Amino acid sequence: MPTYPRSFSHIGLSVPDLDKAIEFYANVLGFYVIMPPTTVVEDDSEIGRMCTDVFSQGWEKLRIAHLATADRIGIELFEFAGNFPPEDNLDFRRHGLFHFCIQDPDVEGLAARIVEAGGKQRMPVREYYPDEKPYRMVYVEDPFGNVFEIYSHSYELTYSAGAYAD
Repeated sequence: MPTYPRSFSHIGLSVPDLDKAIEFYANVLGFYVIMPPTTVVEDDSEIGRMCTDVFSQGWEKLRIAHLATADRIGIELFEFAGNFPPEDNLDFRRHGLFHFCIQDPDVEGLAARIVEAGGKQRMPVREYYPDEKPYRMVYVEDPFGNVFEIYSHSYELTYSAGAYAD
């Protein structure tokens, strides 16, 4: 069977306050709210059984909302009963997901809006090809501790020119 690239559908983020997270992701990052907050409980409904399949018994209830980026990537926001923050928001040595990336040509401006909204800028804005191409990036955190990157240009443009080659 041939191997071919798949498209990216969505990412799920756990947040401590769903309403504040929707406000941040919609107003600061400009994502579209495609399904407003919904409460799901651990019961025998189809969605209740599906969540139990994923989380095992004892998850009790959650609130969920769905947002989408301009390029149709879904952002699923979850507020779980009894949620708690991680010890380290960027536990990069632990395998598994540790960040995602969004694209905005105004990296500096978006980083400033994130900080104004209660998030963090984790590093200075850096250039991939100083004096050659205007490709920039920065790591930030949303107000809930989720770490992500901002790129000025697409992933393909940034890396197809050999960002780390001598």
